[in-house]
Amino acid sequence: MLLNIPQCTGQRKKIPLVPENLLKKRKAYQALKATQAKQALLDKKEQKKGKQLKFKRLEWFLHDSWRQQRDRVRLRRLEVKPHGLEVPDKHSLAFVVRIQRINGVSSLVQRTIARLRLKKIFSGVFFRVTPQTIKTLRVVEPYVTWGFPNLKSVRELILKRGQAKVKNKTIPLTDNTVIEEHLGKYGVICLEDLIHEIAFPGKNFQEISAFLRPFHLSVARHATKNRVGFLKEVGLPGYRGEGINQLIRQLN
Repeated sequence: MLLNIPQCTGQRKKIPLVPENLLKKRKAYQALKATQAKQALLDKKEQKKGKQLKFKRLEWFLHDSWRQQRDRVRLRRLEVKPHGLEVPDKHSLAFVVRIQRINGVSSLVQRTIARLRLKKIFSGVFFRVTPQTIKTLRVVEPYVTWGFPNLKSVRELILKRGQAKVKNKTIPLTDNTVIEEHLGKYGVICLEDLIHEIAFPGKNFQEISAFLRPFHLSVARHATKNRVGFLKEVGLPGYRGEGINQLIRQLN
């Protein structure tokens, strides 16, 4: 359901922030996550008290070796024959989500994942579609999925999961004052401006998108018990065009 966000006006005093009902939901969600994180930390400490030394089986090392060898062969083929993807001219914005684990993959894949800021599984970022970004995505193609989000998806992601990095701290996007303070020099003074600048990339897209933290999407409760089944629901990695909007609805 789309949320009506107050439009920006020339007056900067008492700018309507986020709808009150959404703000309450976000605060309740943040409080719940904080409680869960605290409990998880306590549980982890309890487990460490009686934790036994774990040995890795030979199969584990063989599996990592196989993944690295597979990456080397795939990347070598990309160098010989890039297989360029033709992207429709009407699309300038894309959203990429990491949907696979990267344990044991090649160092190039790990560095590329870090450069894309996708260090956690089921995290996602916006990026501008260029030949260079397409080439970068080909390096990590077996581990991510990406496509072209519409305005509705951009709005819902930012409203529900938008966070910013301010002085090495992660803060939710609930205050237009923070947005104006850090992005005002680019003409962005409120949440609605931010949504517009992301949905329709301009000359300052790189700086504005860097202000946003990667989006940490939700994972279904049954995912931990039935990982194979959940990944089947998510779908295959790689390019999915406008189908990325369905995945955003599923994980947001």
